[in-house]
Amino acid sequence: MKPIKGALLLILATAVSGCVTNKVDKTVDNATDNGHLSNLTAGIWVDPNGCDHWIIDDGVEGYLSQRLDPYGKPVCSGAAPPGVATGPFKDGSSFGDPI
Repeated sequence: MKPIKGALLLILATAVSGCVTNKVDKTVDNATDNGHLSNLTAGIWVDPNGCDHWIIDDGVEGYLSQRLDPYGKPVCSGAAPPGVATGPFKDGSSFGDPI
């Protein structure tokens, strides 16, 4: 019975491996104002727990990722009060904020 389970598992793994989707480069803005995100300036948004997140706002879309130290732990620098975004996170945007 064990060889049947192993063969079934191999067939299932092979079938599922065909379901892999195309990978998208998330470092590039693919909207109407497209460009590489490195051309924009990040600021810091502080979450309710006091930890930092990198934030970029190009006027149409916003980008956010948690700020981590070299060991993968959250950085909680106290750069701003919780819930506040600080820094030049709208610099480099060529599109005005519609709101």
